[in-house]
Amino acid sequence: MHTLVLKPCKMKGGHDIMFNRRSMVITRRELRSRLFSKSFILMTLLIPVLLLGSIAFQTFLYTYDSDKGTKLLIVTQNPLIATRMQQTFNKLPYIKEGYYSLGFDSLQSQTITEFWKSKKKELLDNKLNGIVYVPDSALISKKILYYSTNPKNQTVLNKIRGTLNEVLVDYYFRDKNLGKEEISYARANIDFDGFLVTEKEHAEEEGYGNTILAMMFTFFLYISLLIIGTSLMRAVVEEKSSKIIEVLLSSVNSQELMIGKILGAAITGVLQMAIWLLPLIVLVSTTWFTLPDKLSMHVDATLILFFLVNYFVGLLTFLGLFAAVGAMFDSDQDAQAGVWPVTMLIMIPFFIALSMQQNPENLIAKVSSFLPFASLIVMPARMTMTVVPVWEFILSLVVSITTMILIFPLAGKIYRIGILWTGKKPSLAEVFKWLKYKY
Repeated sequence: MHTLVLKPCKMKGGHDIMFNRRSMVITRRELRSRLFSKSFILMTLLIPVLLLGSIAFQTFLYTYDSDKGTKLLIVTQNPLIATRMQQTFNKLPYIKEGYYSLGFDSLQSQTITEFWKSKKKELLDNKLNGIVYVPDSALISKKILYYSTNPKNQTVLNKIRGTLNEVLVDYYFRDKNLGKEEISYARANIDFDGFLVTEKEHAEEEGYGNTILAMMFTFFLYISLLIIGTSLMRAVVEEKSSKIIEVLLSSVNSQELMIGKILGAAITGVLQMAIWLLPLIVLVSTTWFTLPDKLSMHVDATLILFFLVNYFVGLLTFLGLFAAVGAMFDSDQDAQAGVWPVTMLIMIPFFIALSMQQNPENLIAKVSSFLPFASLIVMPARMTMTVVPVWEFILSLVVSITTMILIFPLAGKIYRIGILWTGKKPSLAEVFKWLKYKY
């Protein structure tokens, strides 16, 4: 066997020629093979479309209002303010067109606690979406109380905030000459204190803690699924390209190998997630730390346990897909180009979960929490931010587990054939043929 040694040519003056004729030939060959490959053309066209599409989709989610048919009861201590509220709200287009339905009342001998408890069944049955209580003290502090099963619904609060502020300002200045105090009051915004209505005897004041926690859960799921999944995919590609897989398959079959790799990665991921959540577990299970009222969290052991179980199911589901993609390709570059459909199954629910900050009970979020793949990311965020009926929680878990059970045999077939597939990259049609094979 002859070894070809390429020596750099020398120019007059002793300088090396870095781009000689032979290197240019190789460069042209590489450019031809890459620029005219299907993966390059496909990704060149798809990446801008996917980026623009994801931005447009996220913008739609953030601007989507799912509040049509909202029924509110506005209650005041002062009957005159209630009258002015009714007159002002009834002039608004969304009230005239029936988009919102508002009732008005004033407290006589009842306290607000007695009042909302008398309406508790209507709130829990969604016949009434919320009670807005405007006490006399709002003329000083602009503190308004909001009782609802969904007190974080910023879509509703933002829609009524300006009108409430207008009525209070008009009433405040009715017999006054403007001064610094009055101007300061007029400039201040309405401040809502949300109270979560549940089956418990008392309504619990809502802070920002659960919103922050929901976003933290969402980011943990998003980042860890992508990182662990990509790491497993690269490991499969490396074993296949280095022929290590042939040695491994001499001792175990492909199904055992895939399950072992996925389980190992999934268990490691859950342990890592449990460590990340350890401060939260300590915070919930002990009284060592006290959070400020605005950062208060309504979290129990059931939510944390569900999150870890849901995360384990999610890892098993997505790692099966990542392992199947890794088995299909001989190089990491090809695998990265081919894994985007799996990545989109993680990214789209991530955007939906982020959009829930405005309204945890919007229609897209509710439907997504029961869809395969999406439920793994959306439902934990919903459960953290609002009260989810037990049947919805169970249905979401059943959907996730069923998806995992259905994905494993399909991923196993692709892995079993792909791991021994060498040469040209398999086409999509060939991969579909693999799924039809009997074993």
